[in-house]
Amino acid sequence: MGVPWRRQTARVLPVDLEGRVLLLHGWDPRRPAEPYWFTIGGGAEHGESMREAAARELREETGIRIDPEQLGEPVAQNTVEFSWSGYEITQGQVFYAVLVESAEVSLDGLDAWERATTDKYAWLSAEDLEAGEPLSDPDLPALVRSAVAAVRAR
Repeated sequence: MGVPWRRQTARVLPVDLEGRVLLLHGWDPRRPAEPYWFTIGGGAEHGESMREAAARELREETGIRIDPEQLGEPVAQNTVEFSWSGYEITQGQVFYAVLVESAEVSLDGLDAWERATTDKYAWLSAEDLEAGEPLSDPDLPALVRSAVAAVRAR
């Protein structure tokens, strides 16, 4: 497979007034029968700060517009290694949380790859994630709890 593809990503966890986080649902194109829930986000573009990338990705993937400064400090950071569409990826991730009091969610801004591998979204609590479908990361319920705590502390 060669050298892993390395990238830095900004992830955003929009939290609603009920303490649920907006997540996307999709699959690896090589494993469509194995869908999972995942966070909103993507790679930072040249010259873009991680906060700016998170706000842009939120707008592109859900139609929700925010000022990057609303994101505050990251609620988590990590590096993950995974395979997607046959590529080995090493991905640095910075997670931000933002309170979204009301929003109309739209997947219309997804790019072609995202549209082909994303089928829905939902506002989910940590408890929903612990009792439901597979997750992109087993630590996702803890991450949701951290995001909710962060927005409530602001």
